[in-house]
Amino acid sequence: MPTGSVFTQMMRGDLPARFVWNDDLVVALLSNTPLNAGHTLVVPRREVDHWIDLEPDLLHHLMEVSRDIAQAMHVAFRPVKVGMVIAGIEVRHVHIHLVPIDAVRDLNFEHQELQPDPARLDADADRIRNALRGRGPEDRW
Repeated sequence: MPTGSVFTQMMRGDLPARFVWNDDLVVALLSNTPLNAGHTLVVPRREVDHWIDLEPDLLHHLMEVSRDIAQAMHVAFRPVKVGMVIAGIEVRHVHIHLVPIDAVRDLNFEHQELQPDPARLDADADRIRNALRGRGPEDRW
């Protein structure tokens, strides 16, 4: 039986994931139940249940990576804004939701797409990766 959170299992390769960022401290991957095209989760490698318990340096890095990805998402999807949500109820491993939004209603988790088209998710991940190119090491995804 697999151990660790669903995110830890994805990082180990036990579960499939579409990564758009990968460094020593955090990863970012597309949500498999997106609110909108490009919905991405930024997750620390270390399992921490509540974001208020993150060490300051890790929290800072998590926010920096979230900002870089949000900037890329803004280029890739051209939303009005990129919304950010830290909920942490459904998975007890800190993760930041980054969602391209045109209105607040776009952050309603009751509207998650439960069976998104895998080809569209692949294309969305490619759009984010392409927008990230030139922002640092290419081997991070």
